Amino acid sequence: MILPADLPDVIPLFPLSEAILMPRAKLSLHVFEPRYLTMLDDTLRSDHRLIGMVQPMQADSEALHQIGCVGRVTSFTETEDHRYMITLSGVSRFRIEQIEEGFSPYKKARVNWRGFEGDSRSMSKDPSFDRAGFLKLLQRYFDLRDLSTDWEQIQGAEEEMLINSLSMLCPFSIEEKQALLEAINLAERRRTLTALLEYAIYSSSDTEVIQ
Repeated sequence: MILPADLPDVIPLFPLSEAILMPRAKLSLHVFEPRYLTMLDDTLRSDHRLIGMVQPMQADSEALHQIGCVGRVTSFTETEDHRYMITLSGVSRFRIEQIEEGFSPYKKARVNWRGFEGDSRSMSKDPSFDRAGFLKLLQRYFDLRDLSTDWEQIQGAEEEMLINSLSMLCPFSIEEKQALLEAINLAERRRTLTALLEYAIYSSSDTEVIQ
């Protein structure tokens, strides 16, 4: 475990639209752009092996959201054509203070970790979580989107893993995913996720009625 006091002041950034990482969750990435191959090589040589995931304000925009989540490279595989398949394990959210100027081909940022101290602690709980009702709503959303999943695994998942994994994997927009990332605690994230699922379902119902 990386303690808050051990987190660096400057981290490399991997901007990616509609892709977020949550503390204690895992994110698989395919790295192939030359600048990010360089970033990964530098990261693997570092003591902390941390990469900051952050969303651009809009797709292909240089402007970045201020809050992201740093992950530690916990596995990587090099392909025959010198690309990497890596897994990041979420450590803590951060707030960008300043983009570092320099000659690096990839972005680095000076960040602070204030306000996210709980991210490095034990797994969060949501005492008011209605699992049965939530799973019923989720089933409707998955049917609507024609998505498949292992329902037995979902039913047995810890609430934090369930909420955070769905927040990362469901096909939401940049701003919707950012709202989930910035939720102050697990209960707030679950409420936000529930609202997004309900909106998607009811919006589809309205469209069908209009048609």
